[in-house]
Amino acid sequence: MVKVPSFSPLSSLRGSSRTPAQRFIPVPTAQAIVDCAVYVDGKRLPGRFTHQAALARAREERNGFVWVGLHDPDQTQMNDIAETFGLHQLATEHALQRHQRPKLERYDDSLLLVLRTVSYVEHEIDSVSEIVETGEIIVFTGPDFVVAVRHGEHSGLAEVRKALEEDPAQLALGPGAVLHAIADRVVDSYIEVAQSVENDIDEMEEEIFTPRSKVTVESIYQLKREVVELRRAVNPLGAPLELLSHKPDLPVPKEVRRYLRDVAEHHAAVAERINDFDEALSALISAALARIGVQQNTDMRKISAWVAIAAVPTMIAGIYGMNFDHMPELHQVWGYPMVWVLILAICTGLFFTFRRNKWL
Repeated sequence: MVKVPSFSPLSSLRGSSRTPAQRFIPVPTAQAIVDCAVYVDGKRLPGRFTHQAALARAREERNGFVWVGLHDPDQTQMNDIAETFGLHQLATEHALQRHQRPKLERYDDSLLLVLRTVSYVEHEIDSVSEIVETGEIIVFTGPDFVVAVRHGEHSGLAEVRKALEEDPAQLALGPGAVLHAIADRVVDSYIEVAQSVENDIDEMEEEIFTPRSKVTVESIYQLKREVVELRRAVNPLGAPLELLSHKPDLPVPKEVRRYLRDVAEHHAAVAERINDFDEALSALISAALARIGVQQNTDMRKISAWVAIAAVPTMIAGIYGMNFDHMPELHQVWGYPMVWVLILAICTGLFFTFRRNKWL
């Protein structure tokens, strides 16, 4: 008996018209963790830890805490971190939001600090392009942990961690020392970006008052817009820093508050500098518009001078083109050259007159 092979129904070969639902495949939390370490008495314990194992080890030690750094975690990864460290649900939502204002919030014995990071983008002075790039750092601190969540490629904290690990006495102050170091690094970046923007403004000012320069009003407006974005990122951090440095009931050691006062002073200075940039750019816009007006007036004077010179031969040619039978000099041999001499003499006189008056 011959067995006939069975075939799938024709409809299955053609494929279904329905699009299968896409399944979400969770990415392990470890993929978002940049570094995870346990510190005891200001020294990093050897070995590698998961965030759960690191917290358990830190709580076994008397003066230990965990520092976890994450970069662009998703909802599932952040929920895992929140469950491990006991973060408040509202605080967890802040960690996933982009383009937040700098702020400080307290949840029982933990703090949430949101900082905006800035980075200077190299560009041509007369171009209309992005100048200031922004990102975020959200820092959670508790009695025995620090969780730093970064958004953006320029906001790395590897140098901050390395500098703290080289200073065990500072790191021994606990999570507050890490909070101070991150805030200090962010404010230092504000100063660096402000200096670069100030150099741009100085260069643009020099170009504007240089004859035949290439700087346009559009490039000044672009720089002004970038300064506005820089001010929105920098200025709101002043209030959180004042609270951290002057409010004793916050869970921040007294020694750390002293360091935070220094950071707050630096921040106030750079914020004032950025406000001055806005005024300087407004003055540059006024100067550029005035320069454009002067240039337009100069062009109009040149055009008017050439029109006056061209009107002389046009007028004489118009008079002798009226086709009357009886007009002087029409039948004279010297009539034609005399008209040319007259035209050239009047035009030359007008040319030198306008040239002497700087219209040409």
